Amino acid sequence: MSKHGYDSGRLNLPFVGICTFGKYPYVEDWDAIDADAALLGAPFDFGAQWRSGARMGPRAIREASTLFSFGHAGAYDFEDDVTYLDPAKVTIVDIGDADIIHTDTLQSHANIEYGVRKILKAGALPVVLGGDHSVNIPCINAFDDQEPIHVVQIDAHLDFVDERHGVRYGHGNPMRRAAEKPYVTGLTQIGIRNVSSTAKDGYDAARSMGSDIQSVRHVRKMGTEALINRIPQGERYYLTVDIDAFDPSIAPGTGTPSHGGFLYYEVLEIIDALAQRGDIVGLDLVEVAPDYDTTGCTSILAAQLLMNTIGRILHHRD
Repeated sequence: MSKHGYDSGRLNLPFVGICTFGKYPYVEDWDAIDADAALLGAPFDFGAQWRSGARMGPRAIREASTLFSFGHAGAYDFEDDVTYLDPAKVTIVDIGDADIIHTDTLQSHANIEYGVRKILKAGALPVVLGGDHSVNIPCINAFDDQEPIHVVQIDAHLDFVDERHGVRYGHGNPMRRAAEKPYVTGLTQIGIRNVSSTAKDGYDAARSMGSDIQSVRHVRKMGTEALINRIPQGERYYLTVDIDAFDPSIAPGTGTPSHGGFLYYEVLEIIDALAQRGDIVGLDLVEVAPDYDTTGCTSILAAQLLMNTIGRILHHRD
């Protein structure tokens, strides 16, 4: 195991320095990515149907993530008796943000897709910070030359709208666009609840296109093990997490909050079990809109979940 960061002679407290994710090294040259995981910001929110503000999500998540950068040699979890993110074993970098062209959805999405492709070409795990949920569309597009994937969505909303008034690439469309891909073998949609952004015909279409839809109450009734057993085993998973999957009592900083959501450990246990069931090969976390949460707890939740998710993905791969 690596030594403590304090051994360098600097205290380097969380509020000191540049806000890369977790204070991990910044890599400006996308042809020089050499890491197990690479973070990419996607500060795009033109796909939002109600409250904007998720364009500020990547910046807020990065700042919040410095809370978990005290210089320890990894992150010891005494409940698991495991040290995650040991710098002697894993390498993580932050490659900055995709270039966003204001009002131009297609070009902005293309720039996000380009960044994800560069990460995949480098053999690293792409971790994308949204942005609204439409940024998932270019993320999934980038996997077209990879082995097939099963998409696992943790979200309050189904996001399975085909088209509304000509809009096909907004934040209500990503799971429909994913289901259309020949290399997406199926979808598991978890946490869906209450009045949704998708009408009944969308639910019918989702099921007919290979989706298993479970609400928060469904999951709590069946338990994590039963839920995970519904997901095909040994697959390559792409994980997309909308912060509104969590209850707004702990995650108010989002554009479309929906009461009745998950708590932190419920989601972490699902992700940990998923990482043991197969290989999570891509990840995005979206819809953090920090201006709706003056406490900053939504951004901290997002950063903490990402730290723990990356740690568990890389640990279970070993």
